[in-house]
Amino acid sequence: MTGADHDTIVAPATAPGGAIAVVRVSGAEALAVCDRIFRGRGKLADAAGYTVRYGRIVEPSAAADPASDSGAPAERTIDDVLVTLFRAPHSYTGEDSAEISCHGSQYIVSELLRLLCRAGARMAEPGEFTVRAYLNGKMDLSQAEAVADLIASSSRAAHTLATTQLRGGYSADLEALRGRLLQLVSLLELELDFSEEEVEFADRTQLRETMEQIDARIEAMRCSFTLGNAIKQGVAVAIVGAPNAGKSTLLNRLLNEERALVSEIAGTTRDVIEERTNIDGVEFRFLDTAGIRTTEDRLERMGIERTLSSIARARIIIRLLDATQAGDSDTVPAPDFEVRRDQRLLTVMNKLDRCPGRTLPEGVLGLSAKTGEGLDTLRCALRAAVDTEALYHGDTVVSNSRHAEALTAAHDALLRALEGLHEGLPTDLLSEEIRQVIGHIGTITGRGQITPDEVLQNIFSKFCIGK
Repeated sequence: MTGADHDTIVAPATAPGGAIAVVRVSGAEALAVCDRIFRGRGKLADAAGYTVRYGRIVEPSAAADPASDSGAPAERTIDDVLVTLFRAPHSYTGEDSAEISCHGSQYIVSELLRLLCRAGARMAEPGEFTVRAYLNGKMDLSQAEAVADLIASSSRAAHTLATTQLRGGYSADLEALRGRLLQLVSLLELELDFSEEEVEFADRTQLRETMEQIDARIEAMRCSFTLGNAIKQGVAVAIVGAPNAGKSTLLNRLLNEERALVSEIAGTTRDVIEERTNIDGVEFRFLDTAGIRTTEDRLERMGIERTLSSIARARIIIRLLDATQAGDSDTVPAPDFEVRRDQRLLTVMNKLDRCPGRTLPEGVLGLSAKTGEGLDTLRCALRAAVDTEALYHGDTVVSNSRHAEALTAAHDALLRALEGLHEGLPTDLLSEEIRQVIGHIGTITGRGQITPDEVLQNIFSKFCIGK
């Protein structure tokens, strides 16, 4: 920690505009700083942790006006407040801390911050409270990142994902893997100590089995990133189809608002429109795209190119067909775009209100975007396409791209170690390969390996002030 890390810092901990605001103060002099502007029953510095004190925030004055005999106080009251006290190391940051609850007036908050800074504190940098929590061992790096994810969560699934990571379930899995790898390294390096006796402490068959088990667990965590990232960012759903299939009307129905321009003129939508909505605890990002057809219109062709790009980045594709143009066939033609194995294709027949009694091909959903008929069935199909059971049961789901990259590097390093084991790599080199795996896993939690300053700066720069 640098000298600045020992400063007493202050920042609002709540967003502006509420009836109540909370200002957080942390540092070795936090309570002494508060005492300089707080007037209540007794000193805050003498109070026990986990207690709340009622009092006033005042602006101290050097002395009362000597020309005045009115007996007016030498201090100006800013607000009546409640101060919650936390004693080191039992606080969010691991330092002495105070949270001052005042009225939510922007003027009151700004005056409180001004007085605290004049009393010896300084304004906190974005994420500085959580940086201190990490540096003081209150949480590891993955938990610190989960704080920002929790604040940004906009659905039940994203909230569950961040909460599980913040509470340390994810870290426990990583520590268990790290422990098993350390045991392997210990056995291998014990062999080096007894190299002259040619003793084999790590049976090579068992060593391979253990390494393969560890790799399977790393691979499972790495593969969970597809789901985790979709939940964190919102599940991307591309609505595609021919011009005038009703894509924009469907988007408006799903959002319950007139977001996209609807017209009988084919090719009205020329750019991708992205909007979000929550379906049963999962946030979906709907991408209304330009209709796919052959055209000489340059602008429309550009829109179609963006449609294909949206299809490529979507997790779910709603292929919308026009029931009035589909004929009476029991089958539907194959899509004129590629669907990857990690994507889910939902074929939907629209405009059933114009084709009463229409029999749908097997596996095709039917609806009328105009009347809303069949919309609930589509919502259920969308929700069913995102399996969150593992998440809600507490299984580890990776949502951070930095973690996914580290797990990929750990997987690659472990494959090299397995290859070296197969080729009879000397014990010292094999041990070094496994150490590389430990190092990559260690970068996720920040424990067991020194994390470069630039990584820390990048992570915490995304935090809001007050966290």
